Amino acid sequence: MIFKPHAYQQHCIEKVVEIPKLGLFLDMGLGKTVTTLTAVRQLMYDRFQVRKVLVIAPKKVAEGTWTREKDKWEHTKILRVSPVLGSQAKRIRALNTPADIYITNRENVCWLVDYYRNDWPFDMVVIDESSSFKSHTAKRFKALASISSRITRLVELTGTPSPNGLDDLWAQVFLLDGGERLGKRYTQFRERYFDPGRRGADGMVYDYKAKQGSEQSILERISDICISMKAEDYLQLPDLIYHTVPVVLDTKAMKAYQEMERKMVLELPEDEEISVTSAAALSNKLLQLANGALYDDSHQVHEIHGCKLEAFMELIESLQGKPALVFYNFQHDRARILEALGKTKLRIRELKKPQDEDDWNAGKVDVLLAHPASAAYGLNLQQGGNHVVWFGLTWNYELYTQANKRLHRQGQTEKVIIHHLVCSGTRDEDVMQALEKKDDVQNWVMESLKARIRAIKEGKQ
Repeated sequence: MIFKPHAYQQHCIEKVVEIPKLGLFLDMGLGKTVTTLTAVRQLMYDRFQVRKVLVIAPKKVAEGTWTREKDKWEHTKILRVSPVLGSQAKRIRALNTPADIYITNRENVCWLVDYYRNDWPFDMVVIDESSSFKSHTAKRFKALASISSRITRLVELTGTPSPNGLDDLWAQVFLLDGGERLGKRYTQFRERYFDPGRRGADGMVYDYKAKQGSEQSILERISDICISMKAEDYLQLPDLIYHTVPVVLDTKAMKAYQEMERKMVLELPEDEEISVTSAAALSNKLLQLANGALYDDSHQVHEIHGCKLEAFMELIESLQGKPALVFYNFQHDRARILEALGKTKLRIRELKKPQDEDDWNAGKVDVLLAHPASAAYGLNLQQGGNHVVWFGLTWNYELYTQANKRLHRQGQTEKVIIHHLVCSGTRDEDVMQALEKKDDVQNWVMESLKARIRAIKEGKQ
């Protein structure tokens, strides 16, 4: 296929060539991969400025997306790709295979840096989904930062550079400029642009709030090395429709849910500020219970009710054979969904390997089951259907939006409908409100839980 870049893509290609270290913060569906491959081809075969490229990507993307995209276009077929994946022996063999682009998953970054030590061979590095390097305390960030002086060219790709707030930007920008724009240390950056937010009873600061004007100031400082584009400004995508399917728990299931909620809440220490950890644990249990099953302390699964599963099967039936991309939250959700679907004549597939993606897009799959953490980035599933079903919801707004964008992206021809199965009177409703708020989801998690705790403790219901 002949690649005819849109004007915005041509602009980005020119900037990758022109600016040695660049953040390409392009929204989902704007063609980050082909844009980057085109720039790599120019730098390598037209300008002879690059010899060896390393692409760091989420595992599923590393396994197939870059190779498929490279083979799709006439001008990039010349590029030789070697996937650095699998066992250590396979990775070493792949590194010793002559190629232009070496692709690995982000979990291998520390190993790769340690493997080469002072003999780092890649003069260009591409980080696909650079938001996975947003934590300044993460080992992968520290490993890459330690050899940044040996990287001549760096391209960071993401549609959500600051999924949880502006503080997510520091580590990503540091990899680009070594701290020149936002400070050499994260603490300097935080003191300059943020004020302390919520505190615990022991005085510990749980989070920080951006000072007035911080966003504008930060964006101005990084504007020369970061390009940010939103899909709605450049693409005419079909409508995105959100559909909530209320699930009413039967009397027995609701009683079990309320008893579990009350028991866990009343077990919390009196007069003690609830920690983020205990809030997450409590929310996790309640979300499991809303879905219909529960892990005990030995990680054994206990099925409590089938209300949501029944509603799910009715929803699938109502689609009348139209393909559905289904996201689950817990492994016991996956097991029960597979068992229920196994009794139908539908063609069921779990998203595990590139062939599953190809078969979905070829119309060979009716229900594609995936976890948002493994399917949220880079996968092109828009040709296989236009219905997304959330069996189990996630608090993570970044994963939620990225997962939905697997279908709502360039090349989609139909309206994309996002179905949410929401159990009435449960934590599911709080998750939906958090996702609709979009910003400060973490704060909403805490506040909504505190409201439930107060109601239960005051009423002792």
